[in-house]
Amino acid sequence: MNDQSIRLLLADDHPVVRAGLRAVLETEPGLTVVAEAATAEDAVARAALGDIDVVLMDLQFGGGMGGAEATAAITSRPGAPRVLIVTTYDSDADTLPAIEAGATGYLLKDAPPEDLAAAVRTAATGRTTLAPTVADRLMNRLRAPHAALTRREGEVLVLVAEGLSNQGIGARLHLTEGTVKSHFARIYAKLGVDSRTAAVATATDLGLIRR
Repeated sequence: MNDQSIRLLLADDHPVVRAGLRAVLETEPGLTVVAEAATAEDAVARAALGDIDVVLMDLQFGGGMGGAEATAAITSRPGAPRVLIVTTYDSDADTLPAIEAGATGYLLKDAPPEDLAAAVRTAATGRTTLAPTVADRLMNRLRAPHAALTRREGEVLVLVAEGLSNQGIGARLHLTEGTVKSHFARIYAKLGVDSRTAAVATATDLGLIRR
């Protein structure tokens, strides 16, 4: 490894995914996989050692800390490495928390190998790379902010999709039924719908929630 190599940490709970990323990236000049982490907690600890330039971070781990939380923990430290999210999820419920947490880029796992390598190099310089679907949704969100759901409204809709009643949603989120109904009123107005089923379908189509 020369002094110009970009040093990488692969954080994903699936060994096959880590092996695939390693196989792709180690064929690229100037990229070196220094370490792997199977949990978000391990990724945070490993990134803190100071010898990593870019962390390739999944969003969903088997349990414990999630990728967005780990990203926030990593990027909050002085001299932190860049974090490039590499995941299968592209809904607003996934992308926005990760970007807010400090992720430099957001790529999907079905991206071509050359796009992955380019995103790593871009992240290392502190510039942003976004998967096209993610970039489109962020632009749409900026153009139509009225359609954006709050995190709580998203949580309510996800529970509707799971089949919970207003009472069940209130119990799960520690809200009164009246508060749940107020959330529905705002959701219906934002999405231009008049039923729970239509709200879930529309929010899913817009990428506001993941089912």
